[in-house]
Amino acid sequence: METLPALLSAVRDCQLCAEHLPLGPRPIVIANASARLLIIGQAPGTRVHESGIPWNDPSGDRLRQWLAIDRDQFYSDTRLAIMPMGFCYPGKGRSGDLPPRKECAPQWHARLLAQMPAVDLVLLIGQYAQNYYLQDNFKNLTDRVQNYPTDSRFFPLPHPSPRNQMWLRRNPWFECDVLPRLRERIAPLLETI
Repeated sequence: METLPALLSAVRDCQLCAEHLPLGPRPIVIANASARLLIIGQAPGTRVHESGIPWNDPSGDRLRQWLAIDRDQFYSDTRLAIMPMGFCYPGKGRSGDLPPRKECAPQWHARLLAQMPAVDLVLLIGQYAQNYYLQDNFKNLTDRVQNYPTDSRFFPLPHPSPRNQMWLRRNPWFECDVLPRLRERIAPLLETI
């Protein structure tokens, strides 16, 4: 029977797509058996690759603001887990980072999820996580984020990247309607005892 420490060790030793990674493998993941909130994003950027700390960049600052969680709680609360679609930095493309490598999610996600039985809410950040986990009829990310059922185990969000400033300006309903619902869903999962 696989244990979480053994699985995390295997993830961190992964070489599955090493030949395709310009900076080499450095899988970034935080998993806890007591996690109640799981954040599934895209893939680490160069800053996260260098530091080894997930969401340790301006996107992470905005994400924590959206969640109304400070940096200390974000990194120390064992009720929160972080598992990207691609665990390593995928490289640079023409208009930003390349998409997450496709090998990671099928290889590791189900196994990690099996080790986190207390997860009640999964934040799906960006189209890659949403397209992998959601089978729905929404025409695009905007439609999905605006209209996804609030009682679902999944909560779709746009990527908090500074590159998405225009999307946020064009969709003011996100801050007015979605973020309060998100915070309402998260609060009971991370309440202090």
